[in-house]
Amino acid sequence: MTLKWRRRLDTNLGAYYSSTIEAPTTDCLTGLFNHGFFQICLDREIKRSLRHGTHFCLAMVNIDSFSNYNRRFGALESDRMLREVSKLISQNIREVDLAARYSGDTYAILFIMSYAEDVRTAAERMRISIEEMSAGKVTVSIGLASYQLGDTRESLIWQAKQACSQAKIRGKNRIHLFEKDDPFVHDEKTTILVVDDEPVNLKVMEAMLVALKYNVLKASSGEEAIHMVQKTDVDLILLDIMMPGMDGYQVCRRLKSNETTRLIPIIMLTALSGTDAKVKGIEAGADDFITKPPNKIELLARTRALVKFKALNNDLIGVEDMIVSLANTIEARDPYTEGHVQRVAQLAVAVGKSLGLRNKGLRALKLGGVLHDIGKIKVPDSILNKTDRLTPEERKIMEAHADAGYRICLPLKKTLGEALDIVRFHHEKMDGSGYPDGLKGGEIPMVARIMAIVDIYDALITDRPYRKGMNRQESLKLMKAMVVDGKLDGDLFKRFSAILDRMGADSYKFSPSMLTDG
Repeated sequence: MTLKWRRRLDTNLGAYYSSTIEAPTTDCLTGLFNHGFFQICLDREIKRSLRHGTHFCLAMVNIDSFSNYNRRFGALESDRMLREVSKLISQNIREVDLAARYSGDTYAILFIMSYAEDVRTAAERMRISIEEMSAGKVTVSIGLASYQLGDTRESLIWQAKQACSQAKIRGKNRIHLFEKDDPFVHDEKTTILVVDDEPVNLKVMEAMLVALKYNVLKASSGEEAIHMVQKTDVDLILLDIMMPGMDGYQVCRRLKSNETTRLIPIIMLTALSGTDAKVKGIEAGADDFITKPPNKIELLARTRALVKFKALNNDLIGVEDMIVSLANTIEARDPYTEGHVQRVAQLAVAVGKSLGLRNKGLRALKLGGVLHDIGKIKVPDSILNKTDRLTPEERKIMEAHADAGYRICLPLKKTLGEALDIVRFHHEKMDGSGYPDGLKGGEIPMVARIMAIVDIYDALITDRPYRKGMNRQESLKLMKAMVVDGKLDGDLFKRFSAILDRMGADSYKFSPSMLTDG
């Protein structure tokens, strides 16, 4: 098909679109074709490929961090930049190709009679020209996908978007070709990230790990590694220490101090033979060390061990998340206690911080607040939502929830730690009159004593089926009487009262920031 005939078809299709939709074919800001016309052209190209066996490539071009550019320079400058980028895109494609503004800061390009591998040079030229035009202020990530028999319009767009997304994951300002076996797309296998600024080292490590059927991702800098880990799941990181810019120690510290990445095992690779490097790595949070160049047998053995360790951690976290979800479901059975677990967790953490508790203690209070009533799953709704006082038999069933919750959570003893004490002992009293074990004074763990106070307070200020909730002053007066009777910890009650005074309201609201481990 000649270019002249092709252009005639495009003109006819544009006229048909305009008359049928009663709208223009182009985007008013950029002058490129608009989203609707692009979709029609893509449909037509797929039909042509099916009929004539021709091939083509779809590119998705996205401006990196354009929202930040918009905030920094304003809407007028951003619109000007969109027009400049559009102009450069048009200059770097052939007449036969078609460029459209797909969405706000994303462009779609149909490269006719081309495979993704063939248009990479043009895409690279486009990427460089945009970066140079803006003096580095604006860059683009480009995803390329070749049409293959069986692809639909939706699947081809998804492939190009996925490739563009992976270009961003790998550090932005680059091009990525969609491949069916891309480890980012099919992540059922273990994924290992290798970080090294030497390309030869990356290739050697990749060859050893691919032989074991691992997915291998590669990063050539610390900054790129952190960006990739934030965007995709990684099971293990092999991290070189000596890198320009952000070195391995800095990368390790950043990842281990982040709640979402701290459990990813990190093996540090070093050519340094002294103990100072290892001590510094241990302080940064590294899980293991291997001297470069690595011994293949040693590398694979340590990799297998840490991958297995990560899998066990994932299983425990999954079970923990499931139990937390169960606790929230149980709370939903009682409309009068909506938000109870979040509120008591919030206040318990606040009391713990005032006592100087650190990560483990605060985490126990947070989890304990969520899980403390999980045993109520065994309490019938007829008792849970009863509007009258409970009978002695019903009271016995209700009080059994502490032991029941403890047994439910017991398999996670190592993971939950002191939170398990909260589940069992949050109804114990300082004088031994509580349940389920009748503990006294110092026999009751500190975290359980804290939870007892905040749990009682929340129960008093909340409406119940059999009574209206009290205000803060009435509730604290009643709790002070319990302190005098020897049922609550007096020192903890004073701290708790002081925290409520600082909040300065009869009620309090759930604040996620108060649930951080601090």
